[in-house]
Amino acid sequence: MTAERETLDLLAVAEDAAAAACSVIMQWYQAADPGARSKADASPLTEADLAAHELISSRLRAATPEIPLLSEEGRHAPASERRLWRRCWLVDPLDGTREFLARNDEFTVNIALIEGGRPLLGVVAVPARGEVHSGVVPAQRAETWRLDDGERRPLRCRPFVAEQAVIVASRSHRGPEQEAIVTDLKTRFPDLKERPAGSALKLVEVAAGRADGYPRHGPTSEWDIAAGEAVVLAAGGALCTWSGAPLRYNKPDTLMNPDFFAVADPNGALAQALRELGAGTP
Repeated sequence: MTAERETLDLLAVAEDAAAAACSVIMQWYQAADPGARSKADASPLTEADLAAHELISSRLRAATPEIPLLSEEGRHAPASERRLWRRCWLVDPLDGTREFLARNDEFTVNIALIEGGRPLLGVVAVPARGEVHSGVVPAQRAETWRLDDGERRPLRCRPFVAEQAVIVASRSHRGPEQEAIVTDLKTRFPDLKERPAGSALKLVEVAAGRADGYPRHGPTSEWDIAAGEAVVLAAGGALCTWSGAPLRYNKPDTLMNPDFFAVADPNGALAQALRELGAGTP
């Protein structure tokens, strides 16, 4: 089996698991009581999170028993074990639990395959919209399709045009650093519009050519970003830390991400402005 064929087979496994999780999540989304509670860190958890975790974990383990799995809602293997992993699945079974509880449809299922600390492929499914978005990084192939018809269409980032500039930002998490970045960008690009969105949908908007960038200051976990990054990269965009370094996944010291930004046009004026802001230049 060629490496490309193996990657596409693994993508199919991830897509099938994500699509099945969408069905389970929507059953809870439409229920009168979503079974909400709080985790130890005070973040919300629902029965939908747990049900999606169990379903995705069982499917991935059945199809790929040789690939370990790291899920937000599962047991996290110690660093001494994880550092030996050449590959792993990185899963957020329900990204955007606050959006799920607010019933605004902006929550996702995120499944990424990590190889050597970087995403090889990623799937971001949107249960309430019946959409699945996927990307294979080496092939620079990104697609979107609906669960009801399965018709696949290519995803492609758009070139930056200042007069039509759009950035996406977190709907639930904002802070002074984030506000300062947005203020600076609006000074540089007077026509720039800011659109809030929840979960990994922000990265999907960039990959789908509906937004030009996603600057992020504030905590995110690896499973929040990895699948979306794969889709953005496969669609021709870029994502990096504010110092310009690539994000690393399955890190031994922490499963939190550094601050980062994503752009649709890596060579456009918005990308240059964000690099300047990251370097602290005026």
